[in-house]
Order: sequence, then structure tokens, then C-alpha cells
Amino acid sequence: MHSDGRRTPAEIAAAARAAGLDFINSAEHNTHSAHGAWEGLWGDDLLIMVGEEVTTRTGHVLAVGTDPGTFVDWRYRARDRRFGRYAEVIRRAGGLVVPAHPHATCAGCAWKFGFGEADAVEVWNGPHTADDEVALAAWDAALTARRGGGWLPAIASSDAHREPDRVGSPQTVVLAEELSREAILAGLRAGRSYLAESSAVALSLVVSGPRGQRAGIGERLRTARADDPVTVRLEVSGAPGRTAHLVTDQGTVHTVVLPDSATGAVEWTTSAARSAYVRAEVRHPPAVPGLPGAPAGLTNPVWLGGGDGE
Repeated sequence: MHSDGRRTPAEIAAAARAAGLDFINSAEHNTHSAHGAWEGLWGDDLLIMVGEEVTTRTGHVLAVGTDPGTFVDWRYRARDRRFGRYAEVIRRAGGLVVPAHPHATCAGCAWKFGFGEADAVEVWNGPHTADDEVALAAWDAALTARRGGGWLPAIASSDAHREPDRVGSPQTVVLAEELSREAILAGLRAGRSYLAESSAVALSLVVSGPRGQRAGIGERLRTARADDPVTVRLEVSGAPGRTAHLVTDQGTVHTVVLPDSATGAVEWTTSAARSAYVRAEVRHPPAVPGLPGAPAGLTNPVWLGGGDGE
């Protein structure tokens, strides 16, 4: 509304509620002027956070959940080596630094600053396209590279500017303790989240150890020995007949077609010696032969082992 959008805040809030969302983050391009326009549109059923889509000359970055009134400058490019100071502005304002559509093909859209300052990365932006698939593959490839030194959670955004853009498709589902800015940002930062094409899709990914240990999305399961067997269980609802994939640092290791019923489950056994992490993808049938189908849902990883090379 205050940059290139064509919906009013009231229309966006109504669309968010209709889509079954519990929270949204509003991020106008290079301005904070809309922050005050959300007054009175939130409620117990809808948390509204604000930020900015910092549209630099060599990539866009989302300032997610900053203090209202926070402005982040955008007038620089990667070769200027100035991004670190603006990332710090976002964090001092309580927000997260999230590179948006990092492999987009429009001029100035692809992210050129590296990910050393990022708190998360957007791997699914609006209707699924080839650049989202590239972003997902690049994110997955970086998971093991960052192991032991922290890892970068994935998020999805609907990036809905105007009709017919669908608010909440896709969305990030945060496994938060409560509906508050602090809890949502903590869940995003920790990777306690999964990505879904709509609120109809629900995913649960839990890994259980031989002595009753359990870890969920974004958590780590530690076992006494690296070769102790652990059980991976994925539960899916809202994606009948879709294909579920379990993915580790070795790639896709287990694939199952889900039943046509409302819910389905997948189980698989591995160990920390075999898998650094496990994550899940639930996909539609391929629309183009030889290419993956669009996702219905994706999870952040469950980590296995002690994190120090085990």
C-alpha cells in the first residue's frame, strides 16, 4: 500500500484471517511509513508484525518483526561492503535478517551479500517457480556446511502485493509457545517451523531414540552412540495422494506416496552415523517431466548427533 502494493491494511488483515493465518509480517519496499496504518487491525486471533523489505541494488532482504518506526537504508550494493551495519540496525530493533527470493531472476533481485549476516532465508516465495527450487537446493547444500557453526532456517512468504496474489500461499508455520512477537521470532530463529502451501496442510516430523529421546523440527536428537538406531516419523494432513520425501545430507533417502485419506504417516530408520539431519518434503506430481513437483509442504531439519562431527 505504501510502496507497490494494491491492498489496504484492512484488506490484508481480512485476507489473512480468511486464509487461517495466526500472524503476518508487513514489509513495504524501503519505507516504514505504513507501520502506523495497522493500528486496531490486530486481535487475539491475528498478530501483526511490521518490518521492511530492504530493496538494495543487489538483492532484497526482509527485516522481520522490527520495532514499529524502524527504517533500514537501502542505498548500497554488495560491492560497497556496508550491509553488516544495516543488518545490525535490524537486530537492534528486535528483528530478523532474512534474504528474500535469493535466486530471483529480476534485475537487482538476486541476493549478492552472502549469508553470514542472515538469521533465516526465504526458499519459497509466492507461487512455486524454478528459482524457488534453486533456493531450496542451495539452502539444503549449505546445511551441512554450517553444521557445528550454526545453521540457517528456511521460511516461506506469500509476498502478496495485489489481486490475484493469495495471502498465506505459501506460509511459514511456527511451532511457538504462544502468539506473540517474541515467541514467533524465537521460533523462526531456531528453525522450529515448517512451510506449507496453505493452512490446510499440516506436518509433524519427530525423531525418536532407543531410550525414549525425542526431537522435533529445528531440534537435535543426541544418542549415546552414533550408530544407535533412531526412528523418523512424518505425519501429514491436508495433502492426500501427494508424495512424501525424507531428505538427509545424502539427498532424498525415502519416498512414499501418501494415501488419499485426510492424513498419512511415514516411518524410516536411520542413525547419527548415517544422517547429519532429516527433513521432509511433500510434493505435488511433477508438471514438467524430469523436474520435481511443486511442494505442498517442507520442514526445517531435525538434527542428529552431537553437532561436533559425530
